[in-house]
Amino acid sequence: MAAKSNSYLDQVVAQQAELEEDLRPSFMRSDSGSAPAAPSASRQRSALAKRAGRSGPVREHAPQGPVEVRTSGWWRWQTVLVPPNAFVVHTRRGAPEPLHIGLGVSFRFDPTTDSFLVVPGAIQTILINAYCICSELQGVLVQGYVQWIIDDFATAYRKLDFSDPEDPMRLVNVQLREQAEAAIKDKVSTMAVRDVLSDKQPIIEELTARLRTVAEGAGDGGARGLGLSIVTVQIKEAVVSSNTLWENLQKPYRSEQNRVARLAELDAQEAVSTREAAAGRAAEQRRIEDERELAELRARNDAARFDRETAERLRRTAAEHDVDREVADLAQQTALHALRLERDQHAEQLENARLQGELARLRQEAELALAQAKTRAAHEASLLALDRERVGIDNANSRSAATVQAQLIETLPAIVDNLPAPTELRSVQIGGDTLGLAGLVAQLSEIMTAIRATGPS
Repeated sequence: MAAKSNSYLDQVVAQQAELEEDLRPSFMRSDSGSAPAAPSASRQRSALAKRAGRSGPVREHAPQGPVEVRTSGWWRWQTVLVPPNAFVVHTRRGAPEPLHIGLGVSFRFDPTTDSFLVVPGAIQTILINAYCICSELQGVLVQGYVQWIIDDFATAYRKLDFSDPEDPMRLVNVQLREQAEAAIKDKVSTMAVRDVLSDKQPIIEELTARLRTVAEGAGDGGARGLGLSIVTVQIKEAVVSSNTLWENLQKPYRSEQNRVARLAELDAQEAVSTREAAAGRAAEQRRIEDERELAELRARNDAARFDRETAERLRRTAAEHDVDREVADLAQQTALHALRLERDQHAEQLENARLQGELARLRQEAELALAQAKTRAAHEASLLALDRERVGIDNANSRSAATVQAQLIETLPAIVDNLPAPTELRSVQIGGDTLGLAGLVAQLSEIMTAIRATGPS
C-alpha cells in the first residue's frame, strides 16, 4: 500500500516553484515551449563588424538579454552605451589592465582589438530548497532565500563566471545555491526535528556566516572574497518530508488539544445541566411569585377601581352643581349687564339731546352774530363810501388849474386814438396868448362840438 503524501509539503514546494518563476527574468520566460537560444556576444559583434565593413556606417542594437546594451557606429569606430544600473569591464588586446571598469560606464569600442563584459548590477535573489537529514535520520525540507549584490566588480569579474549571454548571473547563483544548501544540510544534520521546526535562527546564523566567508572574505580582510555582498539570509519554511512522522509530531499536540476540548465540552455540559436545573427552579419560583403578585395586583386594582369610580361619581356630582352655580351666576351677570347697558343708553340719549339743544343754541347765536357782523360791515362800507366821496370832492376842489391842464394833456393821446378818422379839415382860430381855465374849457368844448358835427358825415 502506497504511503500517503504530505499535502503540506506539496503545497510548500508548489509555492516555491511559483515564486521561482516570478523571480525569473522576463526575457527567459516562455509561455509555451522553449525559446530559441540567442547568439553569443562574440558572434553578434563579429556579424555586426562584417556588416559594417560591407555596407558602411550602421546603427544596430544587439539582441536584448538581461542588460540592454546599445552599440552604435560602424566597423572600428563604434560606441557601446551601457545602462546606469549595469557593471561593465572593457579590455583591449595588449593592455594589462582594463580600459574601463565600473557601473554604467559607456566607451569607444573597436571590435578588432577590444572586448567587454556587461553584468547586471541589481540585487539577486536565490531560492533554496534543501532536502536535509536531521540527527534523528528523518528527512526535512528547508526552504529559504539569499539576496546578494556585487560589491567589488573589479574582483568579481576575475573570480566569477559571467559568460552566459542569456543569464550572466546563472552560474554564480548556482554556485551560491549549492554552497547555501550544503551549509543548511550540515547544520540541520546536527539538530533534532523539533529544533529545526521550532527555532530557525541557528540555521540562519550558520548560513550567513558561511556565505559571507565565501562571498565577502569575512575574517581575512576580504583578500579571498569574491567581490560580492550578502544582503540578507532568511529561512522561510521547514517541513518534515514523511507524512507519517509529520502526523506523529502533530499527534501529541492534537491529542492534548482534543483532551482539553473534550474536558471543556464536559465542563460545558455539566455547567449547562446545572444552569438548566437552576434555571428551572428559578423559573418555578418566578411563576409562584408571579401568581402571588398577580393576585395582590388584582386586589389592588379592584380597590383602586372602586375608589376611582366613587371619586368619579363624587367629582361628577360636584361638577354638575358647579356648572349649575356657574350658569346661575352667568345669568345674573347677563341681566346686570343688560340693565347697565340700558341705563348707559338712556344716559347717552339724554346727553345727545342736551348736546343737540346746545348745538341749536350755538347755531342761532352764530347766525345772529353773522347778521350783526354783516350789518356792521354794510354800515362801515357805507361810511367808507361817503368818506371816499367826500375826500374825492375835497380833492377835486383843491386841484389847481395847472393840475387840471396837466391831467387833460395826459388824456389827450387816448382821446385822439379813440377819435374817428376826419373826412374834412376845419380850422379854428383861438386867439389870445393866455387863457384861463374857463377859456380853455370853452375852446375844448368847441373842438368837441366840431368833431361831433363832422363825425356822422
